[in-house]
Amino acid sequence: MTQAEAVAAFAGLLADRSRACICLALLDGRAWTVGELARHSRIAPLTASEHVSLLAGSGLLAEERQGRHRYVRLAGPDVADLVEDLAGVAGVPALPTSLRGARAAAELGAGRTCYDHLAGRLGVHLFDAMDANALLDTRNGLTLTEAGSAWLAELGCDLEFQGSRRPLLRTCLDWTERRHHLAGRAGAALHAALLSRGWTERGLRPRAVRLTEAGRDALADRLGIEAA
Repeated sequence: MTQAEAVAAFAGLLADRSRACICLALLDGRAWTVGELARHSRIAPLTASEHVSLLAGSGLLAEERQGRHRYVRLAGPDVADLVEDLAGVAGVPALPTSLRGARAAAELGAGRTCYDHLAGRLGVHLFDAMDANALLDTRNGLTLTEAGSAWLAELGCDLEFQGSRRPLLRTCLDWTERRHHLAGRAGAALHAALLSRGWTERGLRPRAVRLTEAGRDALADRLGIEAA
């Protein structure tokens, strides 16, 4: 198989609405059962099982069994980055047609997780504020400044907890904001630190994240974020 054929075959894995829906659902970082993925994707359980087997066999998903249940998750941060990048390039989905859909879109647009880091307006505001406060240097690529390293250490961020193979810093094009948010080990560690400090909390919907009152005060004081 030539390189072009290999790339085309791999891209074809996500060139299917149901398989793409499965991978996007798994961006919440949790393990799902095949039945849950079937209901989410609105397909038959047998069809979902076939899609999951294909994605797992290609290295995009990791599987584990517990009793009679088959759980799957994205194979790792690299796969999550790939899916997220594709979503960013594809752009914003069609506007919701129901009140329930509009509320869900508004909550996820305000703040959400993308696998293990923060996205939505909250994620974008954080990235912009870190850049404005010289915690990040975006003039020549993307680097963490000395002040940025000290700030993350003060928050208790463990930048090595996911291993050194993953990039320390990475930008992702946010698919709702069309601007960048922070990913990589630093993005994941920052999300974990804010959650552990009680500055952010899980929303009512999967993936939704919101600032707490303590978080609003802390980020306004430390980063000048007033409208996050």
